[in-house]
Amino acid sequence: MTLRISNLSKTYANGVRALHNVSLTIPSGMFGLLGPNGAGKSSLMRTIATLQEPDSGGIMLGEIDVLTQKDAVRRVLGYLPQEFGLYPSISAEVLLDYFAGLKGIRDNQERKLAVESLLHQTNLWAARKKAVGGYSGGMRQRFGIAVALLGSPQLIIVDEPTAGLDPTERNRFLDLLSEIGENVVVILSTHIVEDVTELCPNMAIIAGGEVVATGSPNDVIGEIRGKVYRTKTEKVALAQLKSDYEVISSKLVAGQPIVRVFSEQPINGQFQPAEATLEDVYFHSLARKQLAMNNEQ
Repeated sequence: MTLRISNLSKTYANGVRALHNVSLTIPSGMFGLLGPNGAGKSSLMRTIATLQEPDSGGIMLGEIDVLTQKDAVRRVLGYLPQEFGLYPSISAEVLLDYFAGLKGIRDNQERKLAVESLLHQTNLWAARKKAVGGYSGGMRQRFGIAVALLGSPQLIIVDEPTAGLDPTERNRFLDLLSEIGENVVVILSTHIVEDVTELCPNMAIIAGGEVVATGSPNDVIGEIRGKVYRTKTEKVALAQLKSDYEVISSKLVAGQPIVRVFSEQPINGQFQPAEATLEDVYFHSLARKQLAMNNEQ
C-alpha cells in the first residue's frame, strides 16, 4: 500500500501557516519525517490521521480517499501521537483489552489472543498486571504502540516517539518499530536525526510547513557530498566564521568549537574536507529555508 499526499495546505485561524503545498509519496516500510518543533510535522500527521481538515490538497491511501472516507482510513490506521492519555490505575492487560474492543475486536477469544500477542511483542508481558500509571516513559511508549497495532493496521503513524527516552529505552523502541515496519506504511515523525538514519530507507525533511528535501538518506546526503568542511576554532572567532561562511553547525568538543560549513567551492587554509552526514543535510536544509523565509519578509 502507498500513501500519496498532493499539494496539502493548512493555515490555522490564528494565521499560522502550518503546511504549504506538501506533496509526498510514501511506500510500504519505514518513512522518516524529519523536522524541528513547529515545522508542520504534527499538523501533517493529524491531517493524515483524519483529526483535522486541510484547506486544500488531497491524500490517498491505496484506493482510499483519506479526506472523504475517514471511517475506512480509521479501520486500517494505527496512531501513536506525541501526547496521549491513559487511565493510570488500570493494568496494561485490562486497558489493552478495552482498546481492542473499541477497535472492533468483539470475539472474546480473538481479543484475548490479540492482547497477549501484542504484550509479548512490545515486551510488556511481564508487566501486564501493573497499572500503566507506574510505567516508565519507555514502557508507556511501548504500550502506545501496542494500542496502535491493534487490528493489524496498514498505516501506522508515530509522532516523536523517542523524545525524552533514555538510550536503552530508545533502542528498545526503535528495534520494535523496525520489526513492524516491513509490510505496512510506518511514518516516523521526529526531530531526532539518528532515529531516521538508523531506521528509514526513505525520508523527507520538512521546515516552515514545506518539504525541503526528500529521498533515501543516501540520496539526500549525496546532494551535499564533497561540499562539507570542518575546522577547530576558538570561541572568540566563532562569530566571524559564521559571518564569512555558510555554517551548518557548531558544537563544543572538549570545550573547543568544531565548526562544519557548506561550500560549493573548495576551501583551503584551516578547513578540512568532512564526510557529509544526514545531520549536515538537516541543518543545511533548515538554514536555507530560514534564509528564504527571511527574504520573503
